[in-house]
Amino acid sequence: MKRYNDLVNDCLPHIEEVFPWDLADDIAETPDLLLIDVSEPDEFSCAHIPGSLNVARGILESACEYDYDETVPELAAGRDRDLILICRSGRRSALATYTLMQMGFSKVRSLKTGLRGWNDDEYPLVDAQQKPVDPDTAEAYFTTRLRPEQRNPEG
Repeated sequence: MKRYNDLVNDCLPHIEEVFPWDLADDIAETPDLLLIDVSEPDEFSCAHIPGSLNVARGILESACEYDYDETVPELAAGRDRDLILICRSGRRSALATYTLMQMGFSKVRSLKTGLRGWNDDEYPLVDAQQKPVDPDTAEAYFTTRLRPEQRNPEG
């Protein structure tokens, strides 16, 4: 039986990842770069990279195709565009990158370390109203807070 970490680790050798500092350069140098944040909508509304689109991981596959309620036209038309997939830690975006590669996206990469790493390097984040998010506020939001029932009873 595979676990979440196994799925992520299995796809990593097959995808390309980009570090936050390289993404900052890419954003400045590539005007057609499409940033897709696969976080859940409530996560996205708290903090995201300016200019990114929210396409939650749960609807990603149908968002990439025309003729679905979830279709995101910019993404569906982007099979040959430079895409960067983003999430909080870089794990969901790694899985999403692998999925998009299987769906024919040719220039797709994942943000290694995710928004946590982006924030650690103090690159800009904005909220749902496009207002800047303070790095300390983002750090508190990105910090894992497991409830007791979420912890591994064997661990």
